Amino acid sequence: MNLSDIKHPNQLKKLSIAQLKELAQQIRQKHLHTIATSGGHLGPGLGVVELTLGLYSTLDLDQDKVLWDVGHQAYAHKMLTGRYDNFHTLRQKNGIAGYLKRAESRFDCWGAGHASTSISAALGMALARDFQGKDYKVAAIIGDGALTGGMALEALNHAGHLQRTNLLVILNDNEMSISENVGALSSYLNRMRLSEPIRFLSENFETQIKHLPLVGPTMGPELERVKDLLKYYTVARSKAGVVFEELGFTYLGPIDGHNLQEVIDTFTLAHTQPGPVFVHVNTIKGKGYASAEKDQIGYHAKTPFDLSTGKVYPATKPTPPAYQKVFADTLTTIAEERADVVAITAAMLTGTGLDKFQARFPKRCLDVGIAEQHAVTMAAGLAAEGMRPVVAIYSTFLQRAFDQIVHDVAIQHLPVFFCLDRAGVVGEDGPTHHGVLDLAYLRAIPEMVVMAPKDEAEFQKMIATGINYTDGPIAVRYPRGSGQGVPLVERGFEPLPIGEGEVLRTGDDLLLLAVGTMVYPAMQAAQLLSEHGVDCTVFNARFIKPLDPKIIGLSGKIGRVVTLEEGTINGGFGSAVLEALAEHEVLVPVTRIGIPDAFVTHATRSELLQDLGLTGAGIAERVLQVLHRQVKKVGV
Repeated sequence: MNLSDIKHPNQLKKLSIAQLKELAQQIRQKHLHTIATSGGHLGPGLGVVELTLGLYSTLDLDQDKVLWDVGHQAYAHKMLTGRYDNFHTLRQKNGIAGYLKRAESRFDCWGAGHASTSISAALGMALARDFQGKDYKVAAIIGDGALTGGMALEALNHAGHLQRTNLLVILNDNEMSISENVGALSSYLNRMRLSEPIRFLSENFETQIKHLPLVGPTMGPELERVKDLLKYYTVARSKAGVVFEELGFTYLGPIDGHNLQEVIDTFTLAHTQPGPVFVHVNTIKGKGYASAEKDQIGYHAKTPFDLSTGKVYPATKPTPPAYQKVFADTLTTIAEERADVVAITAAMLTGTGLDKFQARFPKRCLDVGIAEQHAVTMAAGLAAEGMRPVVAIYSTFLQRAFDQIVHDVAIQHLPVFFCLDRAGVVGEDGPTHHGVLDLAYLRAIPEMVVMAPKDEAEFQKMIATGINYTDGPIAVRYPRGSGQGVPLVERGFEPLPIGEGEVLRTGDDLLLLAVGTMVYPAMQAAQLLSEHGVDCTVFNARFIKPLDPKIIGLSGKIGRVVTLEEGTINGGFGSAVLEALAEHEVLVPVTRIGIPDAFVTHATRSELLQDLGLTGAGIAERVLQVLHRQVKKVGV
């Protein structure tokens, strides 16, 4: 059986174990070759190949629903649901999305890029099925990392309460999120792997049964299944499975997620159980590729690499340090002089660069797991008692803690410093991961100060500004990837005056108000516009809130304004400028350039910025179009 022949997942139901094993090998090879060529998530998908094949062999996916919690573990799912021929386009412009996408396939019944949502959505679908008198199965597959998220626990609590609702929850337990899992629940799951009933059955059952008449030294498949079933029920009624049983679930497991027969037998049994069922599946992240199994953190996701060695291809030329490295280096240096600085992240130690901070200050670096709400309120508690908490979370994920920022931090005037990584468009991860809403949702919060650096040197100053600011919450947002290559300082970071921007270029025809990553493109656009006879003043706002009062005076003096931001134009920096001008009755033409009122697709960051017109050339072209319309309108 060739993987290319699978056009519908129901074809798996007719295959033997041997044929499924051959497909598993082909899936891993296709996965590895694709990611090695173009980059993407590697370890998560390799670990769930047998789980996917085994589950789909027991379902009718013309009607049954499978919800994957975070789609980067669903690459096997994509190959088995009609996308094998196009899988090489994964995460590329106009290609297959890196996450599940309802508009991409009828088999993607739930789209997600943020973790911990699958059980809630699956319960909703199961209830809809019951309300409508239909009969189909609903399964949610969630990782043990995502199970640290409060939303998943809320859903388990409710699903267990509704004991008449048939629902299958599958725990893909590989002991990892991106970094190693944290928390009491993770420790509990680890103990389940080594629980006494499991060890007893694994070590003693086979030995004892071989002494029975008619059995002999080799156990047949029927007796293997008896052993597995006995193990499931023993564990469910032991201390190992008590938590999930007490929540109202029938608990089965833990099982070997790479043993296809065991996986199929378990899911077949699970489908016969009434009410909510919880199947605990042990897997190995990166299974089948030695480098990924050995370095599960480093191979969670990879840029293009040499498949034979596992090494990333060397850069063709030196690149400036990434913002994440500048953040970690600067924060670590400041923390050496300030014992009150505490770093907090939500399962993103390596992504944010805080693994370096953790190595230097392990007790002052707190990874809370996928629990952004808890991270923010815990930071508020730290700040209330005189510490300087620095909360480093991706922009898109901080959205999940909006209420905690408002209720627990801002209303109580607590000085929590929010560092929003991956702000703006992030590239191949697509709309679930673009951090384009932060300027709008943060500036709406009273007392919040919001900054964005034009380069890594200014970023250092903003880190110092955030740590030294004590009048309330403050935030800095910064992009993914490398900086501009400007000189950095090693220590003695100088804070910025709150709300003060800078004039970078002067001209009388047009005012370009730029913030963050749009400052350098604004300078490039100004140069291009000068070649068309348009002289521009370029102003680096630095602060989205509060705005520099000089913006009002410059706008009134020059008379034409363009705002530039790598964020949504709805409620963002441009909106703030418009509001300020209206409040001061400065009535001048204002053009806002930024992310339009639409969800941005996946492509490389450079491709997206080009398509959105957020480059020097794109800005200059847009400005000339606007000026031409304005000239025609007044009849000049």
